[in-house]
Amino acid sequence: MNIVSIETATPACAIGVGTSSGVEFALVLEGERHHTETLTPGIRDLLYKVGLSAKSIDRVVVDRGPGLYTGLRVGIATALGFALGAGAELVGVTSLEVLARGAFEADVRGTLVCVVDARRGEVFAQTFALGANVLALDAPRVARPDGVASQWRTPGQVVTFTGDGVARYAEAFDAVPHGSIFEQRVPAPAAALRLGAQKEPEATIAPLYLREADAVANFATRQGLA
Repeated sequence: MNIVSIETATPACAIGVGTSSGVEFALVLEGERHHTETLTPGIRDLLYKVGLSAKSIDRVVVDRGPGLYTGLRVGIATALGFALGAGAELVGVTSLEVLARGAFEADVRGTLVCVVDARRGEVFAQTFALGANVLALDAPRVARPDGVASQWRTPGQVVTFTGDGVARYAEAFDAVPHGSIFEQRVPAPAAALRLGAQKEPEATIAPLYLREADAVANFATRQGLA
């Protein structure tokens, strides 16, 4: 099965291609959130490099969030259009479960907390147990970085943190006793390929925002509504 993965939950834009012969290619585009300008040309260039046409793609995997509002909209819209045009299956994954899968494939084991920068001094977070497989221990949530870190400050609790939210708020996470950091600033497109290959196709993809867009929140604040 030929698969394309699309990642736009963070400021970087990432694309993966997996071929039916088992070959995988990944491309991370440092677009500084210019997802609209970089995503489609990036897919085109990577398919050309691999020697595949859009019509040869069997499945499109897209990160549906949580993450940056505009980036998610661009990524999901592109995935929907690509799948429709190629006659391909569509699968959604979350940014947090892709981070967990990436850590698992790098042999991280035990308790893992995936943290995506949500801006406004907040993060999106989810806890996983990595053992024989990847098991979600709670649901994705919005929280303050120090609030997430403080849950693991009890001596003796061994935990690993990963994601761009950990890098953004390193002071909070570095202070956790028995805590370690697995650097992974972008949900790995190769991990998304393998995760998406295991899931059932979907008719459409609903974004996982967890909160309203920054523009809406800023407007509400100016109007005295928040």
